[in-house]
Amino acid sequence: MVLDRRTFLRTGLVVGGVVGGGTVLGTGGPAVAAPSLVRSGRPRLTHGVQSGDVTANGGVVWARSDQPARMLVEVSDRPDFKHARTVKGPLLTADTDFTGKTFLKGLPSDRRIHYRVRLEGDRTSSAPTAGGFRTPPRGRRDLRFVWSGDLAGQGWGINPDLGGYRIFSAMAALDPDFFLCSGDFVYSDGPLTETVALPDGRTWRNLVTPEKAKVAETLAEYRGQFRYNLLDANLRAFNAAVPMVYQWDDHEVLNNWYPGEILDDVRYTEKRVDVLAARARRAAIEYTPTAIRSSNGRIYRKIEHGSLLDVFVVDMRTYKDPNGPNTSTSGPGLLGAEQLAWLKRELRASKATWKVIAADLPIGLVVPDGTAQEGIAQGDGGRPLGREREIADLLSYAKRHRVDNMVWLTTDVHYTAAHYYDPAKAAFSDFDPFWEFVSGPLNAGAFGPNALEGTFGPQLRFAKTPPQANTSPADGHQFFGEVAIDGGSKVLTVRLRDLDGTVLFSTDLDPAH
Repeated sequence: MVLDRRTFLRTGLVVGGVVGGGTVLGTGGPAVAAPSLVRSGRPRLTHGVQSGDVTANGGVVWARSDQPARMLVEVSDRPDFKHARTVKGPLLTADTDFTGKTFLKGLPSDRRIHYRVRLEGDRTSSAPTAGGFRTPPRGRRDLRFVWSGDLAGQGWGINPDLGGYRIFSAMAALDPDFFLCSGDFVYSDGPLTETVALPDGRTWRNLVTPEKAKVAETLAEYRGQFRYNLLDANLRAFNAAVPMVYQWDDHEVLNNWYPGEILDDVRYTEKRVDVLAARARRAAIEYTPTAIRSSNGRIYRKIEHGSLLDVFVVDMRTYKDPNGPNTSTSGPGLLGAEQLAWLKRELRASKATWKVIAADLPIGLVVPDGTAQEGIAQGDGGRPLGREREIADLLSYAKRHRVDNMVWLTTDVHYTAAHYYDPAKAAFSDFDPFWEFVSGPLNAGAFGPNALEGTFGPQLRFAKTPPQANTSPADGHQFFGEVAIDGGSKVLTVRLRDLDGTVLFSTDLDPAH
């Protein structure tokens, strides 16, 4: 029986079973080297530091305290912090689970920025924790970034025996300008067990926290999904060195969710997905270094990186229509009218050479949800129907207004692939050719491949998939992508890499102008 990832999640199948002896945090297991919440007179940073949504003159720095405290960020373009300035951040309180963001402004462009975060309590201050990032140029220079998603999915959490989330060390070795997180950065619907028996007789061991022992429903449980991942030393080191551009997908809430859904799932006492999504969204905004100030703020946004690159982060969850046959000829779709109009307007106005669309669902891969359709493609390979209509509208608009050099990046399906969309081979042909690259998971079950359907003429140029559904990270098949743009020639190179950073596929894209 061949299972894709979503069939696996829907049926609740597992690989192997629970066997004895694991490591459980907060439930009597052995001690581990990980941050904890122990309150004392002196405030303490509990989960490292993060930065994100960095622009040519600003960015966001994130931290969490173990008690009420004022967040202070010392900023300098020198590693010795000579002539540093201190930016007063928010008061971290229980209302935000002691998390907070400090918004930095007036930074110099194209410069390595060093920062130190400390917490100021009533009478004492914490030890500082350092981080850094490089601001984008206003003009041109070489750029490099990495992307992936899907962390702690399908029962595969932090395994100390294998070095934890070591893919983050492979990504950090490339010294990227930023990390594009393509969603499913937590698995709020994916409880962990202490151990899992692997097919070959080995045992996978998970760190487990109380919040990860069940599906998330409360705000506290959704917050605990993010805290869990920050137990990993590789991720904390990566966060301190590489700024993030974060978007969400379904597993921040639960598998394949859509607005208005009412659950038929015995694991949940709260059946209203809108209620769960609001809690999950608040936790995601609190725990990620986005420039989004409120949990009610829109997630879609554009981030500029000089004259070579604009990144358009879209939201394919908040406005999504219900999962069904996806064959409608009118009505709602995936992006929603307001977001689609924004994307058209911003793409047309963009002066950047390359326009990267950060999408949390692939275009041409069929992503089923039982007998319904979860994704954009609906499988018949004919004229655009359902959610395909928005993509067709966007692509024809881009062609009509000469929006060149669009590249789509996504994750979602738990394998890595390169797709070339060719209008000469498409049922709908009113668009210019473009590429879509898929790469993931970071640390989750590996699946695939999914079927490609021909509405937009996708041609498979490369794919790397596991031998069986839900192959564990112990057997590899964990992937990330790298994008490098040459500041002189403007050539954009995409490399698809594995868990150790080995290049599996590479292609150079010449700009249209």
